Amino acid sequence: MSTDPFQQLDPAQKVKVLPRHLAGPGPISAHTAWPFPFDKDWSLHQPEEKTTFATSPCLRLWTSLVLEPDQPRKGTWTIAAHRVPFGPASWQITLDATTPVELLHDLHTELLDLYLEDRHSDLDWLHKDEIAPHEAYAPLFARGWSHQVKTDGTQIFLAPDGLGGIRHRYATIGPDKPAWRVWGGYPSEPHWQARFSSGTPTPLVAAFTASLISTEPVHRAVQDVPSHTRRHLYVAAPAPAKQTTTGPLPVAPPPQSPGPGRSL
Repeated sequence: MSTDPFQQLDPAQKVKVLPRHLAGPGPISAHTAWPFPFDKDWSLHQPEEKTTFATSPCLRLWTSLVLEPDQPRKGTWTIAAHRVPFGPASWQITLDATTPVELLHDLHTELLDLYLEDRHSDLDWLHKDEIAPHEAYAPLFARGWSHQVKTDGTQIFLAPDGLGGIRHRYATIGPDKPAWRVWGGYPSEPHWQARFSSGTPTPLVAAFTASLISTEPVHRAVQDVPSHTRRHLYVAAPAPAKQTTTGPLPVAPPPQSPGPGRSL
């Protein structure tokens, strides 16, 4: 059995670690996860202390963070897309707040890219997905992930360490079941989960899985790395001190209408 690579390290020491799916969440903050241009046309709202959400200028995209510090998963990130402002969500992504922040940042960066492409073309990139699902999972094979096709209309991909996975429903599914479910940690008790509803654009799933299997280490303090999977982590090197931006993000008054996260 492998030893704990953090055993001799100070709890406050910064390190760079892999794989990402076992690294822990990192800083749980909208400031870290969201790349949106709030100084231009996107809006940031904070109606309550533990609730933050952002909206696109067209009000068809909503993304939120609801913190629940006393819960095991610490809260929920939600992304919802609407064909018309304040209409029912056409697709939705929900992620535990314990999801590694690097994955969240890469997912929201792709969301912004899709929004900009949609805004400057006559193609509905946010609601008309013509990219095959294999674009989201094909890179997994090069990283040694296993693949199992089941007779219930799902296929499952497992990380080489068995502590991360992706379930994809390739057959027709109901609106109450996610098309994709991704997790990190022991399958029976994952440290985090992400769910992508049917209709979610494949590029968003692909951006998330690409970040998931990235070989670029992530920065963590030793004390923030989950203890129950530490033996499966690789410490790349001590991490240099990072410069952080100080000061609050600009916050706009919340719109007088329902927020994001409506059920499909």
